[in-house]
Amino acid sequence: MPTLRAVLAAAEALWPADGAESWDAVGLVSGDPDAEVRHVHLTVDAVPEVAREAVALGADLLVAHHPLLLRGVTTIAETTYKGSVLATLVRGGCALLAAHTNADVVTTGTSAVLADRLGLVEQRPIEPGARPGTGIGRVGVLAAPMTLGALARHLVDVLPATASGVRVSGEHDRPVRTVALCAGAGDSLLGAPEVLAADVYVTSDLRHHPASEFRERAMLSDGPALVDTSHWATEWLWLDVAAAQLADATGVRVTVSDIRTDPWDFAVLPSSAPHADGTDEGPQSTDPEGAAA
Repeated sequence: MPTLRAVLAAAEALWPADGAESWDAVGLVSGDPDAEVRHVHLTVDAVPEVAREAVALGADLLVAHHPLLLRGVTTIAETTYKGSVLATLVRGGCALLAAHTNADVVTTGTSAVLADRLGLVEQRPIEPGARPGTGIGRVGVLAAPMTLGALARHLVDVLPATASGVRVSGEHDRPVRTVALCAGAGDSLLGAPEVLAADVYVTSDLRHHPASEFRERAMLSDGPALVDTSHWATEWLWLDVAAAQLADATGVRVTVSDIRTDPWDFAVLPSSAPHADGTDEGPQSTDPEGAAA
């Protein structure tokens, strides 16, 4: 069996740390580099439930997309969320590795996987990175034009279910062909030339003021529509690809957590929600498990 040190070397080859943003905190969070690794478990977020799952499965390493210790902490007491995660993993003999923006920018990173799942061709980064083909976000072209509403429905079908679903700013029947996207939080790219030249921009965690300004500018200049998705959902798609790559590189068993770490459990909508054509659709609720809210 390979050591953790060898698995870390494989992860570095797949997701080079020098591709991470300067503010990021990627790499080994806890664990003994000389320990043997037989099983690796992948998740978007290292939360207590996922830590318990990894230990119960006998995993020797948990790879999380989001860094647990991105910002400084003054305690890892088990009464805290981060302390609970670390204590569970350390006691269970499971190391923790973060692969964040260094896994976003590679040619098989989070945005590239989402673009592939949407069927985009002629892909290129929104902001190119240091290596050919790498960079933040992706721009591509649909094989055939579709309406904005159809693209939103396609996203709902591609992404794992969440309470927040998919929110859209733009005319339902507007034709779209060129799609810019950024898996995870991407409002920093709202002003990027590649985004402004697209027919629609798909990303997550959009705040009111940036989204409102983008919408109003688009209405004045026939700019792109805007689609807001679940941060967790867009990045969860990457885990299967990352698992296959890591298994091929190391020969160890690699599994993916199905635990939904999206923070929202259900949504309650107005009893008579407006349809895109102005008509009412009747009572509305969204629940990722299919139950009524």
